[in-house]
Amino acid sequence: MSLPVHLVPSLGDATEGAVVTVEGAEAHHAVTVRRLRVGEAVVLTDGVGTSAQGVVSSTGRRVFEVTVSAVSDSPAPNPLVVVVQALPKGDRGELAVEMLTEVGVSSIVPWAAARSVAAWRGERATKSLARWRSTAREAAKQARRSWFPAVEELASTSDVAALLGSADLAVVLHEEALAPLASLDVPDVGLVAVVVGPEGGLTDEEVAAFAGSGAQLVRLGAEVLRTSTAGVAAVSALLSRTPRWA
Repeated sequence: MSLPVHLVPSLGDATEGAVVTVEGAEAHHAVTVRRLRVGEAVVLTDGVGTSAQGVVSSTGRRVFEVTVSAVSDSPAPNPLVVVVQALPKGDRGELAVEMLTEVGVSSIVPWAAARSVAAWRGERATKSLARWRSTAREAAKQARRSWFPAVEELASTSDVAALLGSADLAVVLHEEALAPLASLDVPDVGLVAVVVGPEGGLTDEEVAAFAGSGAQLVRLGAEVLRTSTAGVAAVSALLSRTPRWA
């Protein structure tokens, strides 16, 4: 059975036999909701490559302690995959973030596309971004990831174009593209960027900006996927051709 994973701020001092204290909301959820008990085996991770396995030695209302039995360090995944996700309507944004996290992306960039149905402004923007980040954090724990993905600040089209220009491979999913995703050469190392457009599709101006940054327009297949599922399908297809999934 897989051990539960808990995120901690740091494991810099964790060694075999050391005691790590987990506090705050993470501990409250574990002790109060999951009913974590003394003697239970758990995994702690700092979300940037280091994990520690151990046994719960004590619990409190918003705290628990773990006696470490083993520490491991995982290298950062390569290639890194960043997905630019146009804002979907409803709760489909959280669905996209959850699946993208589980499949192994390194970062997710929410994008205010011209034809996005949803709009992040003011307090709504703050709450929506917080939900995306919470969803990514919980999905990373569920997927037992040592490296947690970053959910970046809301990006404009010019921000996205700049990001694509820095990638080793940049692709834009477009249902009218002639080139299939399967025709691309995927680098073993570096940065791969994938743009997923909104329900209403990309504007000509957005397509021109992304192509001008060196991105390639590609299609997944004959079927047209929802914006919330197209990203995970594309990333899966790309990763299957890299050493990460070999």
